[in-house]
Amino acid sequence: QVQLVESGGGLVQAGGSRRLSCAASGRTFSNYAMGWFRQAPGKEREFVAAITWSGRNTYYADSVKGRFTISRDNAKNTVYLQMNSLKPEDTAVYYCAAGGTMMVVTTTPDYWGQGTQVTVSS
Repeated sequence: QVQLVESGGGLVQAGGSRRLSCAASGRTFSNYAMGWFRQAPGKEREFVAAITWSGRNTYYADSVKGRFTISRDNAKNTVYLQMNSLKPEDTAVYYCAAGGTMMVVTTTPDYWGQGTQVTVSS
């Protein structure tokens, strides 16, 4: 089993950058594909990015492609989301997720973090 805790959210100006972290508990972290989702008030939770267990392959939503970068450090049991060129529409609660495969983590993750708020001001 995996427990996930996000951190790094906060207030940032449009055009700025922010790095989110997701710390995983347990000793099987490297067996899971990892991902990030986000949810703005009144909207459905949407997929943002995912990364394979090895970190060799990544997948991004079109809305963040070229601006966000997902990475992982299995030795630290941590996955990151580097967010650059932030826009007000990026404002949301960002959730870390884990799944047994890329298909699982991008659609119906097995585990979720509690979320961290990112607010982008104009």
